[in-house]
Amino acid sequence: MPEASAPRHIRLTSHASGQGALLLHWGAATPAERGPIVGTTTKRSHRNVIGTHSGSYSVYRALAVAAGALSRDHRADLTNTSPTDLIGPYPQWSDPQKIVSMDPWGATVADVFSAELAAGYDIRPTIAVTKAHVILPEVIEALQSGRLKADGKFLTEGGAAMVTKAAIEPVWYLPGVAQRFGCSEGDLRRVLFEETGGMYPELVTRSDLDVFLPPIGGQTVYIFGDPHDLANPAVELTARVHDECNGSDVFGSDICTCRPYLTHAIEECIQGAQRGGVGLVSYSRKEGRALGEVTKFLVYNARKRQVGGDTADQYFARTECVAGVQDMRFQELMPDVLHWLGVRKIHRLVSMSNMKYDAITKSGIEVGERVNIPDSLIPADAQVEMDAKKAAGYFTPGAVPDADALKQTKGRAL
Repeated sequence: MPEASAPRHIRLTSHASGQGALLLHWGAATPAERGPIVGTTTKRSHRNVIGTHSGSYSVYRALAVAAGALSRDHRADLTNTSPTDLIGPYPQWSDPQKIVSMDPWGATVADVFSAELAAGYDIRPTIAVTKAHVILPEVIEALQSGRLKADGKFLTEGGAAMVTKAAIEPVWYLPGVAQRFGCSEGDLRRVLFEETGGMYPELVTRSDLDVFLPPIGGQTVYIFGDPHDLANPAVELTARVHDECNGSDVFGSDICTCRPYLTHAIEECIQGAQRGGVGLVSYSRKEGRALGEVTKFLVYNARKRQVGGDTADQYFARTECVAGVQDMRFQELMPDVLHWLGVRKIHRLVSMSNMKYDAITKSGIEVGERVNIPDSLIPADAQVEMDAKKAAGYFTPGAVPDADALKQTKGRAL
């Protein structure tokens, strides 16, 4: 890894803090040129971003400090926390238009920013990479039925899939995020400030700070096979981009196809790895189409209680009546994690979503075959969802949707 350069400091005239903060140059070719993300609160003058690390958990951290369980001055001991697999660097990392919602250097801060750490800067990883076994009853059933075969490399006799997984916290480069959404940076900052109840005044008072650590959930990627193969377009890549659905993914609720699609994708990924390819599942915390679980349950009630019962023609309308919009996942930022992994081609995309397909291909990644969920895996109570989405023109097996179809389905995804 490149050696860190001497600290470069932000000069401010209107704020007392920030005199010791290091400069950030988003999209620079090396970590030394880019500079570290410093979002910790142990020394406020060192902060060079808006928000804090693990933003969605910052209130829990505050409670721990208030309760006396956590010292405000605690510094993370990063001994032996380095990634089990090194990811990159890849050319996409130095393209400021390819990655705007995460820090590509976030897994290796202990190495690439060792000089800054030694100088007293409290720099925290925003990515962690480790090894794990994934054990799912659906995979065990596939093994017992003969759809999957144990090989001891990707799948054990007991049905445990061996994976590399990475947890990723969001790190937003505001100018790049604004460009993705086709709005001005000023408007983005103002709306973020207003819609978070003024939680982050720096959004409108600190135009010198370009990076924001938003208080939202991050994502986890599960890699089946050699992570380095993800960047090789000659190696078959089977992938699913999946948005969180706690009720289905964890508790098996049968009103939607989320868990069946997820487990089907995992089975496809295992088979792909066993064929000599590599599999990838990217799991994002966007519960209830990013509307939240309370809103999702309210919509369930509204759908079930309407005159005539739950029907496909009212599926999206009832969501919009409650939430004001059909979907707030907006996949514009989703391809960033694929670029972090060096992906240039997805041979088999396990998804029916035109919105996901559109975002991936517009970011410059080639997609070959699109794989839908088998009819046999669709729960009876989820058939309304499938009928509504098929009627909306979500997916034609083996075909690429035309521009009109993509426009009609904007904001809807499976």
